[in-house]
Amino acid sequence: MLNLKFIQDSPELVIEKLKKKNFDAREIVDKIVDLYRQKNDAQQKAEQAKSEMNKISKEIGVLFREGKKDEADAAKARTSELKDTIKQLDSQFSDIENKVAELQVLLPNLPHESVPFGKGEEDNEIVKTVGEMPQLPDGAMPHWELAQKYNLIDFELGVKITGAGFPVYRGKGCRLQRALINFFLDENRNAGYEEIQPPLVVNEDSGFGTGQLPDKEGQMYHVNLDNLYLIPTAEVPVTNIYRNVILDAKDLPLKNTAYSACFRREAGSYGKDVRGLNRLHQFDKVEIVQIAHPDKSYGILDEMVQHVAGLVEKLELPYRIVRLCGGDLSFTSALTYDFEVWSAAQQKWLEVSSVSNFESFQANRLKLRFRDENSKKPQIAHTLNGSALALPRIVAALLENNQTSDGIRIPKALVPYTGFEKI
Repeated sequence: MLNLKFIQDSPELVIEKLKKKNFDAREIVDKIVDLYRQKNDAQQKAEQAKSEMNKISKEIGVLFREGKKDEADAAKARTSELKDTIKQLDSQFSDIENKVAELQVLLPNLPHESVPFGKGEEDNEIVKTVGEMPQLPDGAMPHWELAQKYNLIDFELGVKITGAGFPVYRGKGCRLQRALINFFLDENRNAGYEEIQPPLVVNEDSGFGTGQLPDKEGQMYHVNLDNLYLIPTAEVPVTNIYRNVILDAKDLPLKNTAYSACFRREAGSYGKDVRGLNRLHQFDKVEIVQIAHPDKSYGILDEMVQHVAGLVEKLELPYRIVRLCGGDLSFTSALTYDFEVWSAAQQKWLEVSSVSNFESFQANRLKLRFRDENSKKPQIAHTLNGSALALPRIVAALLENNQTSDGIRIPKALVPYTGFEKI
């Protein structure tokens, strides 16, 4: 959530920067500035009325003692009028604050200066590509056929039990899932991240704090009776650990990792590009989250990108890092790097991770602050998160890229976790 004072002081800068996200902020910003003016006017009038009332209240006793009853009664009547005026102004003040808050949450985060202009993924900037594309044997299959051949994943059974996008893992498919989860968690812990096991449902305050609510795209599953939401990522409950918290600057950065199931409605996801594991409504993911000092958050973002790159390299997958353009950047992010792995059988890049710096946008919503020993007033922290990693497309690429004439090879780094070298 953008800082209101910043919007008021620099409206044209906000409007200009959000053009990079293809967001026309003119109407919202102008309304906020106008409401701020009304708020200041109401506040000034209320203060004048309170000052006059205090002055008159002191005079009433004097007038009565001097026997000036009519003047005293008139003064009392005036104080009653002023009380009604102050009450009306306070109500007006409250209404204005509510209207400003409603408009404030409609504004996306400002993009970092390094974010390229663009409308969608076709305009994203490829930062680097790593690894060689595997050469597959004749008759190579996409992962959904390999999953059926080796009895690893049953997509049709998932449709029977729940619906499309809820696969059932079986046998060595389950063991591969658990191996990846444990491998990612171990690597993250070794990098200094404290492991968290969060709830899989959150309340409205948590959804608002990290920017999922208001849910403009209908991506979250809502548990109506309890007014709770199934999490779309562990980022939501983990980051909300620090909601309404004042941290000590010397403890920053704080680093957490968590495994969770994730739930996304993914409205409108149909067709060949979302077949198999390419897009699911329920999937497993390991997340990393950091709470950082504003002066150090972009250095930490680079460290997180390098950490995720190390995970993909240990899985022996060719990958590329992409800097998202303004039009592809999320509502809450200031700068995001996507990781994509090469799917040899599908001949396409599959996104497996997003690593983002939200700067103060989430922290402002969360009231997440820190206190520096040199400053009495708490400051807003920066939040960052990344997938380390999301499992479905990693599994898809591992199955496709490592298929041989006699089975599917398991990367060396995973063998201690799977207990087998080949499927």
